[in-house]
Amino acid sequence: MDGMRHRLRGGWVGLAVLAAMVMLLTGAVWAQGMGGQAEGRVAFAGGQMVRGVVTAVAGNRLTVDTQAGEVYQVVISDNTRVTKQRQPMKVADIKVGDGVGAMGVLDAPTKTIHAVFVGVIDAAQVQKEKEDLGKKYIAGKVTAVDMDALKITVLRPDGVTQVIGVDEGTSFRRGGRRMMAMMNGSGPVEAGGQNPNASDESITLADVKVGDRVMGPGSLKNGLFVPTMLGVTDVAAMRERRRQREGAAPAGSGAAVGSGSVATPQ
Repeated sequence: MDGMRHRLRGGWVGLAVLAAMVMLLTGAVWAQGMGGQAEGRVAFAGGQMVRGVVTAVAGNRLTVDTQAGEVYQVVISDNTRVTKQRQPMKVADIKVGDGVGAMGVLDAPTKTIHAVFVGVIDAAQVQKEKEDLGKKYIAGKVTAVDMDALKITVLRPDGVTQVIGVDEGTSFRRGGRRMMAMMNGSGPVEAGGQNPNASDESITLADVKVGDRVMGPGSLKNGLFVPTMLGVTDVAAMRERRRQREGAAPAGSGAAVGSGSVATPQ
């Protein structure tokens, strides 16, 4: 296994792009176990995020369908930051079929989110990334690890179970806070930050376990997807650390994240 302890090629930039795509395209897997109360909706510091495909645009309001079939209204104000490929864009330029991730304050009874940020992926890219999932990149929850066969079974965000392989060219990295930040749509957390879990850690296949979330690019080899790099997130450990932090937080500090309450973005 020592041959698999290679440095992650290309850094975390490629994984950040993949995370953004998965976040906007499908929320079924990532929402479960990551603080989400429903498919396509994730709770995190500062508010909640709704992700899905735009089915209607009317003035400053978007109608968004999640993969679970739920319909949300996204209200955009003059203070909402709307971007596409990290560049500002106008609400009028958002089209039906585009993928969006809208972060803000959720009015649960009316399924309306008052957005402070909206990230957009155009419809053509949405379709392309759906087609590439499992062929050019992988993302999902680990359901089985076969050390003898060097294979991992992954439940993808689209609900498909796929067996992938690893070889001497596969790099493994445990991303911790960094990976979670990307999946939440807040971008990668730089190594060397104040949080000790921010930096990525070199690991091996033996460190990957059922329940972990994985993500990375690769290609098909004899019909089997083999990643060149695989970012791994231990969700259970992160949830336990978060629980401990919240338990130690002063009452009324508003530190609870993903507990079902919605904090007002600062």
